[in-house]
Amino acid sequence: MNAPSQDASIASARNQRNGPLIVVTLVLAVILISYLVWWILNAKNFESTDDAYVAGNVVQVTPQVGGTVVAIHADDTELVQAGTPLIELDRSDAKVALDQADAQLAQTIREVRVLYANNGALSAGVAQRSAEVERAKADLARRQQLIGTGAVSKEELEHARSALQSATSALLVTSEQLASNRALTDRTSVAKHPNVERAAARVREAYLAYARTTLPAPLSGYIAKRSVQLGQRVAAGMPLLSIVPLKAVWVDANFKEVQIAHMRIGQPVTLESDVYGSKIVYHGKVAGLAAGTGSAFALLPAQNASGNWIKIVQRLPVRIALDPKELTEHPLRLGLSMQVKVEVAPQKGVPLPSAGLARTEPAYKTTVFDAVAQQADARIAGIIAANVGSSANSAVH
Repeated sequence: MNAPSQDASIASARNQRNGPLIVVTLVLAVILISYLVWWILNAKNFESTDDAYVAGNVVQVTPQVGGTVVAIHADDTELVQAGTPLIELDRSDAKVALDQADAQLAQTIREVRVLYANNGALSAGVAQRSAEVERAKADLARRQQLIGTGAVSKEELEHARSALQSATSALLVTSEQLASNRALTDRTSVAKHPNVERAAARVREAYLAYARTTLPAPLSGYIAKRSVQLGQRVAAGMPLLSIVPLKAVWVDANFKEVQIAHMRIGQPVTLESDVYGSKIVYHGKVAGLAAGTGSAFALLPAQNASGNWIKIVQRLPVRIALDPKELTEHPLRLGLSMQVKVEVAPQKGVPLPSAGLARTEPAYKTTVFDAVAQQADARIAGIIAANVGSSANSAVH
């Protein structure tokens, strides 16, 4: 009787020990299966990283001419619109040079007008010299007819021949002068004369230097990194301040090289910023993958051929384009940290842009400097109109 009861107690103890193990095993199996199902249905279709930061254009404002700063119209953190004057340089020297160029253009126009006027005077001179030659020829012919009668002396006949030679030479000189003057005015007008155009180019150059003493904002954005001060002497190309267009920022997400195999341009992306937290979700698209890893473009690239080489997983920057409307509602600043999740399931895009995706228009363009050239042309046209007659301007010889 003791042996069966002892076996029963041993079996009961074994069941008590195996019960929790079975429960733990079942729980682990459920967790593993759940994770497997979650990975198959969800996780494998996404790649995420927290090594991502907001990036954008930092447009440096630099002078095209040197000068002394006399006014600063914007300071750090301020919003400026494209074309707004930012910095003014002393324009005294540029104004003197512009006035001199204006005067030189006006003088050149009047000198060219004299050339056209000389054409008429020389043409009249040629007609006069031609008449004198014909008269000298007639006088010589009459004297040659009378020489046999003794009514005209040989000396008078020689004088007539000399007068004809003199008149012919004078006609030749005047004709050459007319041809020379016409060579300076042929097939052009006063306004299009090379001398006038050369003087006009000097006016244009002087006006551009004068206008460039005012530095406009090339695009709309926020002022940052202002280093210029009043009274400072600046040189052409010297960085004075920067403009950051925060409405056109993007995100550079640095993914591990094992994560980018299925990334394609145009894949949807969701992002969260450490500034706003998970309550604000941004949406974007993959705009492109960098041409090299961060270490390849580093200031001091890794020397992988050295003897102490250690393999390090590399990261490739991926540019994420953001929704402009969401940026307007929740603005970001350069350098802020982002949480990025890319949906890699859609495989319709390409990993690298092809020739068919090449840009046909400029990626960035400003027109704030176009008005300066138009103003210079208008100034030149005004000087020409004030110094040239309508008949001379329209005549082409």
